[in-house]
Amino acid sequence: MARTQASDHQLQRDEILERAAQAFASHSYPGTSMSLLAQACGTSKARLYHYYVSKEAILFDLLDRYTKVLIHLAETHIELTELIAAFLAEYEHSQTRHIALLNDVKFLEEPQRLLILDAQRNIVNLFALAIQRRFPQRTDAQNRSAITMLLFGMINWTFTWLKPQQEGDQMSYADFAVLVTRIFIHGMEGLPELPAAD
Repeated sequence: MARTQASDHQLQRDEILERAAQAFASHSYPGTSMSLLAQACGTSKARLYHYYVSKEAILFDLLDRYTKVLIHLAETHIELTELIAAFLAEYEHSQTRHIALLNDVKFLEEPQRLLILDAQRNIVNLFALAIQRRFPQRTDAQNRSAITMLLFGMINWTFTWLKPQQEGDQMSYADFAVLVTRIFIHGMEGLPELPAAD
């Protein structure tokens, strides 16, 4: 008879993912072994293998869950101002996961890598749709991708420099969301309207 999972099985997997994200961010994915992960989780390698069959399985679960969170945010915050604020609020508490998403997708085997890349494309498309809804006369097929990636360029690397908890850095993620929104929206309003389609 198959062994039943402990009631805290999911909780323990969540804790493993949290510690793994921290380890990958600190030591890089290639520089993090299962032994190091087990040590970071305060457990044995054998126990870690009880939850995940490999380091890659941990990375995939980490990225799969994180992209699903981001997709959910983009699907439930369809107004552009709310979307920017929601993503930066998430980024504030998911810095190590975001580092893994930006740096470590390439280490997954192709089937899993393609799933995460598809999820990333979905997120980008949801942002593009939000921009299109806000500025229908200023976006088209030719500039849509560039404008969308310009916005991501403003928010995606905040973990490298925006550290409100450090003394002297007074801007919060919420304040930064307002700043990004104002700059982006004023910039978009400065673009000429596109000619109406015939």
